[in-house]
This record gives sequence, structure tokens and C-alpha cells, in this order.
Amino acid sequence: MDIKGASCIVTGGASGLGEATTRRFVEAGAAVVIADMNAEKGEALAAELGERCRFVQTNVADGAQVSAAIAAAQELGPLRAAVSCAGVGWAQRTVNREGLPHELDRFARVVQINLIGTFNVMRLCAAAMAKNTPQPHGERGVVINTASIAAFDGQIGQIAYAASKAGVAGMTLPAARDLSKAGVRVLTIAPGTFDTPMLGMLPEEARQALAAGIPFPAELGQPSQYAALALHMVENPYLNGETVRIDGALRMPPK
Repeated sequence: MDIKGASCIVTGGASGLGEATTRRFVEAGAAVVIADMNAEKGEALAAELGERCRFVQTNVADGAQVSAAIAAAQELGPLRAAVSCAGVGWAQRTVNREGLPHELDRFARVVQINLIGTFNVMRLCAAAMAKNTPQPHGERGVVINTASIAAFDGQIGQIAYAASKAGVAGMTLPAARDLSKAGVRVLTIAPGTFDTPMLGMLPEEARQALAAGIPFPAELGQPSQYAALALHMVENPYLNGETVRIDGALRMPPK
């Protein structure tokens, strides 16, 4: 898929993995809509990157707001790629040490944003992509979702997050099969421990301890590495229906 002159949507595109993806795709010649809830960061990034970048405040679980982001992208060029980086985390055991059960509304919120929001973006973007003129190989678009290695190695206290990300990984193959006739590929990236703003809040000692537990390279992943993989997925037409771990061979322990 050649995205030069095309448009892309990056949810959560104002910071972390999403910001790096936004920058990489603009560098590759695409126009990018930053679909994010943080207006201050989104508008600042769009202003920095210039006329080929636009910010649209977007709740990924809201169909009307996602549709507005798609319309904005189509004003910049045919929508050829969508990368879902928006997500939230929550730490709580199924039953805690005091015998209290996990808060149901917290579990539902994580699933609503991480899984339902990802599906909402995918279904609406794929419907728009299906109307594109096909490129070589019959491609009309690419959807890249973000899971986590927690989908496979969920730790103690990660029940909500792991469930939501396992759902994202589980959608990958059936979505790719569903959309094969439309010429839309679907892929998922499962990042390990990355140096994102969330980890930036940890003390340096804790950050170093996390990096030391990664087999090789023993360092936190960089958002630019995620973005490089996302761009390769867009450009490689034979990648489809797969979840790819990017984690330095890390397998998470129970805690």
C-alpha cells in the first residue's frame, strides 16, 4: 500500500505510540488526522506538522465522532490507513486481598475504550476504505490495531486490560477474512514495555528495572520502533490477519 498522497487516521495520535506513528506517516507522504481526546496536544502536534496534518477531537467509542474524523481525513485524500493507538489501563485484581471484587464499571470502561472503541474505528474506517479505487494487489486500505503482550501474558491485576487486548488480538483474523473481498487488510501490533508517557511517570529506578527484564535488547521500546512496524505493515501487501509482538522477546511473569 502506497500512502503517499493518501490520508490516514491515527487514534490516540497526539502522544506516545500514536504521536510517533503520526510523525512517521507524515514523513512517508501521507496526510494524517490525529483522532484524540487531548485537544491541547492534538492541536499543537497538528500545527507543528503543518497542512498535511489535522486534529479532530475523538472519542473512539462514539460513532458520530469517528465518522467526523473520517470525513476530515477524506478531505485530505482517500483514506487508506487507520492505526488505533487509543487506549487506557487499569490495575485491579479479580478479588483483592480484602475479599472485595473487581469494580464492574472499571472493567466495562476499559473494554469500552480498548476493545469496543477499536472495533468501532475499524468498522467505520473499513467501510470508507471499501469505496476506494484499488491499488496494485487489489488493496483499498489497511487497518492496524494495537493489542499488548498482556493479551497473552496478562499479569496479576491486569484482568481488565488483558481481556480488552486479548479481544483486539482475537478480532484480527476474522476481521481480515471479513474484509478480504473489500481489499482491506487487518493487522495488530502487540507492544511490550515501551517508553511512553505512562511509563514516564515511574521513578527512573523502576524504569531501569523494567528494562533489565527484557531479554534483548535490554531496554524499553521506543515509540519510533512501533511506528516503523506500523508503516512496514502498511507497505507490505502480504501481511494480513496477523498479530505481531514487538517486545524484545519479553514474556511477562505473573507480577
